[in-house]
Amino acid sequence: MARKRIGMKKIREVIRLKSTTEMSDRKIARALNISRFAVAKYWQGFNSSGLLFEQIKEMADSELLRLVEKPRIEKCNKYQQLIQYFPHFVIELQRTGVTLHLLWQEYKEKHPEGFQYSQFCHHFLMWRKSSEVRMHINHKAGDKMFVDYAGDKLTYIDRKSGKEKRVEVFVAILGASGLTYAEGSVSQEKEEWIRSNERAFWYFGGASDAIVPDNLKSAVSHANRYEPEINPDFAEFAEYYGTVIIPARVREARDKALVENAVRLIYQRIYAPLRNRTFYSLEELNVAIWDHLEEHNNKAFQRLKISRRELFEKSEQKALRPLPAERYPMKTTIWRNVQFNYHVELREDLHYYSVPHYLYRKKPKTKVRMVYDDRIVALYYDNMRIAQHKRDRTPNGYSTIPEHMPSNHRFYSQWSPERIHRWAKSIGEEVDQVIENVIKGRKHPEQAFKVCMGILSMARKYGDKRLNKACRQANKFGTCSLKRIESMIKLGLEEEKQPQLELISTITDHENIRGSKYYN
Repeated sequence: MARKRIGMKKIREVIRLKSTTEMSDRKIARALNISRFAVAKYWQGFNSSGLLFEQIKEMADSELLRLVEKPRIEKCNKYQQLIQYFPHFVIELQRTGVTLHLLWQEYKEKHPEGFQYSQFCHHFLMWRKSSEVRMHINHKAGDKMFVDYAGDKLTYIDRKSGKEKRVEVFVAILGASGLTYAEGSVSQEKEEWIRSNERAFWYFGGASDAIVPDNLKSAVSHANRYEPEINPDFAEFAEYYGTVIIPARVREARDKALVENAVRLIYQRIYAPLRNRTFYSLEELNVAIWDHLEEHNNKAFQRLKISRRELFEKSEQKALRPLPAERYPMKTTIWRNVQFNYHVELREDLHYYSVPHYLYRKKPKTKVRMVYDDRIVALYYDNMRIAQHKRDRTPNGYSTIPEHMPSNHRFYSQWSPERIHRWAKSIGEEVDQVIENVIKGRKHPEQAFKVCMGILSMARKYGDKRLNKACRQANKFGTCSLKRIESMIKLGLEEEKQPQLELISTITDHENIRGSKYYN
């Protein structure tokens, strides 16, 4: 372990005692509680400078230290040579298969007189003590995105109510480059959480191999140190983007140290500059957040002399997974009972969707899993998809797939007023007129289908001509009764000409009866 340098006060005391007294190195070391080696080293450095004790009384500590340590610095030129490679090593170590040993071999090829492997590793590991540098070494490019909400909230004023609205701040950071994304969000609810993760992916231009969230309910349904239960909707989102969810372990700060450090920097570089500004919408607040976020991502690291954005473009951008053509369709999962009419209800829309009729049972009732988004409603039973419907928001409406219906229901479902009229016209115009009267006489067309089918089916038994003639008589009498039409055909009345009813006067003339002239 390297020795800790003694303080400047003791260095000055060494020079004073050696210059003004006859004390030996041993006595000076004992008096100052330092080693004899330290006394000899700093006195030798001072002597080599050619200065007198009186000349250093007003000299700055930094200047004096440079003089007394100059021989050691000159002797370590190869360290100064090595340290120039360290920022390059940080980037190279993020590449697959690159190790410190490989980098040392390349270094020795260029500088055969350079440090051996153990000293090479020691100097590099000591140099990277900065937290900003260490976080880039511990994570492979494109491997993980760490996400969390900041503990403190930002605010804006609602224009309508004039009330102050508190805003959650979502933070995401890529492990290798440290590129950061932040945005204001109305809540930590599931939909807001998923959309914030998605916007982070699109901001980065790709998806990481894994997402590391904290154990909030929107991400983890049941926290467990060894086998956490992921929120099913968040898991589907991860599957859509080809990534996986690896929650941070409970009460393990090291698992989320990276994002917590990012939150600390967000406080300093976004919260602080915005502290005296007033915003009147979430959108306005986010624009300000993103402006300062760009400054943060383009600011150079203290030691690397390269920004997060530049490091991302050099080492991590190409390692991210490509994004899909469309954004994730937000899905909701619920469980529903199959009703007696082999439909399940989406209560949000008051609309019903069909499932295969054989799934209906009285006891116990069959439950199916309904997964829906803005466009599609999918139904699952026994972990198998049994139906998929286009989402319909018509209240009290039914979306039915014919194959889900029993055979007798399917037969009637395939008939429509237009199809019945086409059949009636193929028999005769009079038949079509009767069918029209039957349909108009019912409140709903389907109520008339059975009567229409009965009338039209008589053509097979009695022939098209006889049925058309019978319907002509029915139209004259203003009736569309199935029984009357069938009775006319059975009795052969469809062939008879109906006598013209004439009004014949049978009243005799009488003197007490006034004629029509009386009323004129």
